[in-house]
Amino acid sequence: MSDAAAVYDVAVVGGGPAGLSAALNLVRARRRVLLIDSNRPRNSATLVAHGFLTRDGISPLELRKLGRDEFLAYEGAEHRMTLAQRISRVDGGFHIACEMRGKASEATARTVLVATGLTETLPVIDNLRAFYGTSFHSCIECDGYDKRDQALAVIGEFPDLAERALLLSQWSDDLVVFTNGADVVTMVEEDALDARGIAVDRRTISGIVGDRDGVTGIRMTDGDVVDRVGGFVRPGWSSELHYLDDLDPDVDADGLLVDDGHGRTTIAGLYVAGESAAPGPQQLIVAAGSGARTAATINRDLVGGIRDLADAVQ
Repeated sequence: MSDAAAVYDVAVVGGGPAGLSAALNLVRARRRVLLIDSNRPRNSATLVAHGFLTRDGISPLELRKLGRDEFLAYEGAEHRMTLAQRISRVDGGFHIACEMRGKASEATARTVLVATGLTETLPVIDNLRAFYGTSFHSCIECDGYDKRDQALAVIGEFPDLAERALLLSQWSDDLVVFTNGADVVTMVEEDALDARGIAVDRRTISGIVGDRDGVTGIRMTDGDVVDRVGGFVRPGWSSELHYLDDLDPDVDADGLLVDDGHGRTTIAGLYVAGESAAPGPQQLIVAAGSGARTAATINRDLVGGIRDLADAVQ
């Protein structure tokens, strides 16, 4: 169905749950939709995803494949496995320049939906990445149940660490908070955690101890090993939106796109869904709902209102 001269109604940048949900709803609204995605999700290290109704325990990559297959079954749907490099204004919409592995392509669309989500940066701790997605996770709501009643570590270098530990206490009462030397837990917070039986260790971490069977402990730089079998880490999150530099949309203090609550950004015709506008990672089903909501907004805006029609016939 690809046609280089065609103008798509919507270009959806990002093929996670938000982008796929939006693309599916838009193509069902009889819109010509281009899905631009490299299939490199933030949660690719996670073996199974939880909390998605009817798909609990599915592989995130399998969920994406099922979503793409459903989308591509409709007339007007197209998917390109590539990366958006630059989006700029042109008459009637936007020009999207893409490139991946040296192969360039371009497209023109009346509207653009940004759904590229977040990029994670883990603390610099030996062996942490080796156990990330199996023994260690980042989303407590997603994976807390599967770590229930275990001896867990809560690792992070951000001020929300104490709140995350408190949340995790719903699933386990054997928790140790590790700040990795960062001053991110106040004494008031430490006292509150202590009252819940949660210890705070402010030492710097040397590495994660474990083998093929999993994690056995957290090694500190002083040589001490604290027995743990896994836990949760608070990564740094960033939204890589360099491809929007020509448009210069408003972003918040976290670098996320500002929207009106319905997916409209400060640039007419540019929309956002999922984690590109939300503070921190979302559960997959929440991101999918965000995509469906923004898709409805885009379709209504493309149809136009009764006043637009009245103005056009005068």
